[in-house]
Amino acid sequence: MDGSGADRWSAVAADWAELWGPFGRPVWRAMITASGIGHGARVLDVGCGSGDLLVELDRLGASVAGADPAPGMAGIARTRLPGADIRIAPVERLPWPDNRFDLVTAVNALQFADGTLDGLAELARVTARGGYVAVANWAEGERNDLDTIEAAVAAAAGEEVPPGGELRQPGGLERLLREGGLDVVAAGLAEMPWDAPDDDTLVRGVLLGEDPVTMAERGPAVVAAARPFRDAGGGYHLANAFRYAVGRTPGRPPS
Repeated sequence: MDGSGADRWSAVAADWAELWGPFGRPVWRAMITASGIGHGARVLDVGCGSGDLLVELDRLGASVAGADPAPGMAGIARTRLPGADIRIAPVERLPWPDNRFDLVTAVNALQFADGTLDGLAELARVTARGGYVAVANWAEGERNDLDTIEAAVAAAAGEEVPPGGELRQPGGLERLLREGGLDVVAAGLAEMPWDAPDDDTLVRGVLLGEDPVTMAERGPAVVAAARPFRDAGGGYHLANAFRYAVGRTPGRPPS
């Protein structure tokens, strides 16, 4: 399923939370470390999904807020963190005032904005002077076993997978942050494994958002394509990677 369509994401919110919710932990930790935020930091996660990063930040003592365009996703996040300020909003229109947060994160979200520079400008707008904007998304396809499976499934259906965008390539996120007027303070690659214990979980995860008929038709192709990643216990281990970059906004934070 692609990143567009708030209604589609709402419809699969529960499955997303189950199958993919904690997936981003390695890149979250890399971004948190790079920003150096501490207890009491004000943090906004844009495209917060089911709220897994917010839960991680809350455990660290941050004051958390979240935005997601899909009401179903935001609803799960609110259930998990009843005291958090979680709002239904797209990347391009964040309903908070200027200079509000010490750190603003967007994991696998910014590339779905109508314009990535406009989306980045909005992230920077709500970030305090001298605060941090941290963005992350999938790395280039050859680093992701999931891309290998998706390409094989598409080929079996006579379809083509669209090429990955510039933000997936080395240096892409850094160039975007600099173009947006931010000082890049950290960037890197985070290894992001995903494990499925059985065929059913594998198919549900790879074909998330597809209707039952499509699941039944394409499920065998998913299992066949994933055979090289099958372990001795009958589960699957997919090696994947995200790229991330952390930028600092101009100016100094208030003393």
